[in-house]
Amino acid sequence: MAGGAPGAQGPCPTVPAPGCERSPDTEDNTLSPRSATRMPGEMDKPLISRHLVDSDGSLTEALSQGPKVGILGSGDFARSLATRLVGSGFGVVVGSRNPKRTAGLFPAAAQVTFQAEAVSSPEVIFVAVFREHYTSLCGLSDQLAGKILVDVSNPTEQQHLQHRQSNAEYLASLFPACTVVKAFNVISAWTLQAGPRDGNRQVPICSDQLEAKRSVSEMVRAMGFTPVDMGSLASAREVEAMPLRLLPGWKVPTLLALGLFICFYAYNFTRDVLQPYVQEGRNKFYKLPVSVVNTTLPCVAYVLLSLVYLPGVLAAALQLHRGTKYQRFPDWLDHWLQHRKQIGLLSFFCASLHALYSFCLPLLRSTRYDVVNLAIKQVLANKSHLWVEEEVWRMEIYLSLGVLALGTLSLLAVTSLPSIANSLNWREFSFFQSTLGFVALVLSTLHTLTYGWTRAFEESRYKFYLPPTFTLTLLVPCVVILAKGLFLLPCFRRRLAKIRRGWEKDGTVKFMLPVDHVLAEKTSHV
Repeated sequence: MAGGAPGAQGPCPTVPAPGCERSPDTEDNTLSPRSATRMPGEMDKPLISRHLVDSDGSLTEALSQGPKVGILGSGDFARSLATRLVGSGFGVVVGSRNPKRTAGLFPAAAQVTFQAEAVSSPEVIFVAVFREHYTSLCGLSDQLAGKILVDVSNPTEQQHLQHRQSNAEYLASLFPACTVVKAFNVISAWTLQAGPRDGNRQVPICSDQLEAKRSVSEMVRAMGFTPVDMGSLASAREVEAMPLRLLPGWKVPTLLALGLFICFYAYNFTRDVLQPYVQEGRNKFYKLPVSVVNTTLPCVAYVLLSLVYLPGVLAAALQLHRGTKYQRFPDWLDHWLQHRKQIGLLSFFCASLHALYSFCLPLLRSTRYDVVNLAIKQVLANKSHLWVEEEVWRMEIYLSLGVLALGTLSLLAVTSLPSIANSLNWREFSFFQSTLGFVALVLSTLHTLTYGWTRAFEESRYKFYLPPTFTLTLLVPCVVILAKGLFLLPCFRRRLAKIRRGWEKDGTVKFMLPVDHVLAEKTSHV
C-alpha cells in the first residue's frame, strides 16, 4: 500500500508509472532527517568529513577493485553509509536523480551517477529512500531484477500504526523479482560516521532468502557491526518498530520510582508540614521545595536499592523450595529480575540528588535563621559552650557511612555501563554487581540506623501517630539482609550451590530396558 491507501500495492510496471520521474529527490533515512530547504553558509556543508577518504589519492583506485555496492539515495544516511562502506573496503556506486549536485557531498572514492547506471553492476543495492518514494524506482524494475535490495528506511510512529505492511514488505511487493533484506534501520547516521565503538554494534537482519541474509551479514561484519538474524521478512515490522521505542526497559522502573517518591513525599509532608500547622499553628510550608524533597530522596534510593536484591532472594528461596533450577520463575519475578539494572541506576540517581540537596541545606535562609536563633537562645541562657558528645559522634559516623554508600553505588553504576561491563569477565562483573552491591546495601542500612539512632523510641517523633520515615524504609532492606545471611549458612549455601549446578531434589528418571523376555525396571539418579 502506498500513500496510506488501504490494500496491497502490486508490482511495479515495466514502464515507469506516471509521475515517477518527477518525484523529488528525497532519499534519506528517518534516523537522520534532513531539511528540504538548504541554507547557505555552514548549514550548506555536508555532515560527513571527507578528510580521511581524500587524504590518499590512491585510495580511490584501490577501493574500485573491492566488492561493488550500490546505494539509491543521497541523503544524510546514504552519505554516512557510503563513507562507512568505502572505509570498509567496498567499491560504492551512488545513484541520484541529480548526480552533479550531490557528487561533492560524497567521498571521492565513491562514484556518483544516475540511478540507472548505479544499479547496473552491483548485486547488492541499498535503498535509502522514504517509503512514499519507492514508486519512483519503478522504472528500474528490469535493471533491479535478481538483485538484493537492502531496505534501511524507518516509518514514523503514525505510519507504523497506519500501515499493516512493513516498509520492507511493501518494497518486496513492488519488486517481486528482487530479494529484499531489512537491515541497518536501527543504526543512525552518526554511528555510521563515528564507527561502531560509539554506538550499538547490533544490526538486526531479516529476509526470506538465506543466501541474501548471509551476504548482507558478511557486509555487516566487514563494517565492524554484529549481525542479528531476526528470521523471515515478516519480522520486518518488529524490526522497524525498534527505533520508535523510547527506553522500553525503563518504563516500569521509572513508574516504580515515581510512585515511591509520591508516597514518601506525601508521608513526609504530613509529618513535617501538616502536623505542625494543624496541631501547633506553625507555618512550615517553606520546607516543601527543598527540605521535604531531601527527606524523600534517600527513602526512595534506599528502598530501590533493596528492591534490586530482593528478587534474587526470592528466586533463591523458590529454587530451594522446588529443589531444582529447571522450572521457570513466575512472569512477575522474571520481569523483576530483568529490570534490576534500571532500578539500581534510579537508586543511584536519587542518592546523588540527595547528596546535592544536602550540600545546599546550609545555603537556605531558613537554616541561617535557625542558627542565629539558636545562638541567641544560648546567649540568653548564659551557655558559653554547647557540646553534645553523642550527637557529634552520631553525625560523624552518619556522614561517613553515607559517603561510603554513595561511593560504592557510584562504582556499581559505572560498572553497569556496557562499555565497562564488556571489559570485565563474569567473576569480576559478579563481584561488582553482587558482592559490592550487597556491601552498598549494608552501608546504606548502617547510614539509616545512625541517622535514626534513638529517635524510633521517642514518643515525640510519632507525629499524628505516624512512625518516623526511616523506620518504614528499613523494612525491606532488613528482610533482604537477613535472608542473605540465612543463605550463607552451610545447610542452605551447599544445597543452593548443588541446585545451581544441576542437582534436583527428586531427580530420578525411570525407564524400561528389555532383557530377553523379561522387562527390568531401572532407575537413574541424576
